[in-house]
Amino acid sequence: MEPLTNRSVIKEIMERNGFTFSKALGQNFIVNPSVCPRIAEQGGASPERGVIEIGAGVGVLTAELARRAKKVVCIEIDSRLLPILDETLAEFDNIKIINEDVLKVNLPQLIQQEFSGMEVVVCANLPYYITSPILMALLEQRLPIRSITVMVQKEAAQRICAKPGSRQAGAITAAVHYYSTPQMLFPVSRGSFLPAPDVDSAVIRLDVNQKPPVEVRDEKLFFTVVRGAFGQRRKTILNTLSSALAMEKEKVRELLEKAGVRENARAEELTLEDFAALANCLWDFREQR
Repeated sequence: MEPLTNRSVIKEIMERNGFTFSKALGQNFIVNPSVCPRIAEQGGASPERGVIEIGAGVGVLTAELARRAKKVVCIEIDSRLLPILDETLAEFDNIKIINEDVLKVNLPQLIQQEFSGMEVVVCANLPYYITSPILMALLEQRLPIRSITVMVQKEAAQRICAKPGSRQAGAITAAVHYYSTPQMLFPVSRGSFLPAPDVDSAVIRLDVNQKPPVEVRDEKLFFTVVRGAFGQRRKTILNTLSSALAMEKEKVRELLEKAGVRENARAEELTLEDFAALANCLWDFREQR
């Protein structure tokens, strides 16, 4: 078969199967031949490992993963792609396609059933509109996986990989750094896709932490504080937390002082340690009531 990164090949396969791109699913297929081999290599696909891929497209990345990994399980939501994948991935016997929404799949069960005795990594070219929900679903479940390597919108990649306490940081930054150690791998231009999106992309890898870098007494409360702090990022931490936690400003001021956080600081100025200290002080306060 001709290379799946050849635009004319992709278009011919699509036309033959009556397939059209879905804007609702954020479909942009990779046509730059150098991208997928790099994702597979830097994403950790190897002969002793299993790979979960999210979204197959026409199978460009899937094929590169299958050439390197022991087994690939691809979760693809669009049933229209199944006959295309049967054709484009016919040479491989180590690929399983699951026609499901990844947010509805029982991933712990899938890993146990499909990857017994294997280390597991995740690789994906994620639709821009659902990047954060998928990443958080993967991280929050504390799956037995080594890493998550994804291609996302460049701006999202920069925010995810930003250092907590820096100007680019957001709630997703704190959350990702709590569960993993993220790093930027390489940029991908918009011309690398069919159809070309309006923005550039980047590939990042999240190496999953064995334990969080900060200790918190209540994780749910920790993330409540993080989300509350970034809810109105132009306001000071005193005002945002007072509003988000429905607490009097004087009480919040006491918490901030106890946690060693300036009341006029803004959310992006706070480190992961600051958020942990705040959440722990809030936990102590509620326990004492």
